Amino acid sequence: MKFNAYIQAIYIAPSAGAKMQSTHSAKLNTGIGIEGDRYAMGTGAYSATEPDKVRHISLISLSGIETANDWLKAGDEPTFDAAETRRNIALEGISATELNNLVGKQFQLGSIQLIGTELCAPCERPAQLLSRPSFMEAFEGRGGIRAEILNSGVLTVGDQLSTEKTND
Repeated sequence: MKFNAYIQAIYIAPSAGAKMQSTHSAKLNTGIGIEGDRYAMGTGAYSATEPDKVRHISLISLSGIETANDWLKAGDEPTFDAAETRRNIALEGISATELNNLVGKQFQLGSIQLIGTELCAPCERPAQLLSRPSFMEAFEGRGGIRAEILNSGVLTVGDQLSTEKTND
């Protein structure tokens, strides 16, 4: 599968509930997550959730956010920008469905190898933090995915997404 997808934005939050901060680049550590992010430090709202889940990095498609926001606008509800979805990576050039289809597959973002571990089912957290109750309905099927980091390195805004194998 070939996409023309790339990182449009990178966000991290130092602790649970903290505002997501935009950054131009981020260091990713194998088996841990994004340096400086709440889940890499074990301070995320769901860090202690059992059973333990891989929360190294979360990705969301900008077209999925646009679709969710169209749904919200139709109901005269406030919309969400990419940072407010509380995902780490906002991707341009890939649909929500295409991104969802990466669960269970290995892919590359810039120089980083990732494997999609599960869908990010829309949770109550963004709705609670922003007092906007319709987040879960609007982002159903469009909440992005979580992935496991397979090699350490740096991600930068503009890095491309690829699903082609680099080594056979």
